[in-house]
Amino acid sequence: MHTVSETNLSPIQPGTVTADTAIQLDGVSVQYRIPTEKIGTFKEFIIRYMQRKVSFTHFWALNTVDLTVKRGEVFGIIGKNGAGKSTMLKAVSGVLRPTKGRVRVFGHIAPLLELGAGFHPELSGRENVFLNGSLLGYSKPAMEEVYDEIVEFSDLKPFMDAPIRTYSSGMNARLGFAVATAHFPEILIVDEVLSVGDEAFQKKCQDRMKGFQERGTTILIVSHGLNTIQDMCDRVAWLDHGKVRLVGEPEEVIAAYRAENQA
Repeated sequence: MHTVSETNLSPIQPGTVTADTAIQLDGVSVQYRIPTEKIGTFKEFIIRYMQRKVSFTHFWALNTVDLTVKRGEVFGIIGKNGAGKSTMLKAVSGVLRPTKGRVRVFGHIAPLLELGAGFHPELSGRENVFLNGSLLGYSKPAMEEVYDEIVEFSDLKPFMDAPIRTYSSGMNARLGFAVATAHFPEILIVDEVLSVGDEAFQKKCQDRMKGFQERGTTILIVSHGLNTIQDMCDRVAWLDHGKVRLVGEPEEVIAAYRAENQA
């Protein structure tokens, strides 16, 4: 699948795309707006909004980001909270549309953003496997082929017929990860999911990702674990207030990041 997200709000000079390009960001900017004062409830917000009594402030979560990720590359994104890391992953995954610029993705994406976010609380774990699989673009027969593997990997066999609302957040994340990685992805988008579950399950997650890496999956990963980023990644980008500060070898970028943030 070749997906392209773009906007015509500003002219774009396309970046250089080659046969080994997996992800291309050209001048990508994302603007958010938030109310200038705290509003207690959604109902109050709607009433005040209809009365035009809500004022907003705007800020750029991403600001003119140019970036290329190559096929088969493990590419890390680091930065402080609020730097724009998760916003970038959402733009690449198609969860949100850039305010300006263009995102081009060449391949089928498996996004590991908010694990279990597509689960329905009243449906069983078994039913949610097929529901979540369909949201990821897989047919029912395709999910039936990997259902047993999903159950085994998540280690939730005794709970698969219980409603998801009875699951803990850790169980939700385990099932979400198992579903999202049940099929071999061309591109894997990972946002801080290597910390789900206990230590044994974290090891299973890391081993599965390493298996994908060995088979040529392109991996775009955000993590606050700098050691994990250094061990796994071929290249790293440092995001700061929505802008790319530095792109390069993991050791170089992480050293620069640490030097500034420990000063």
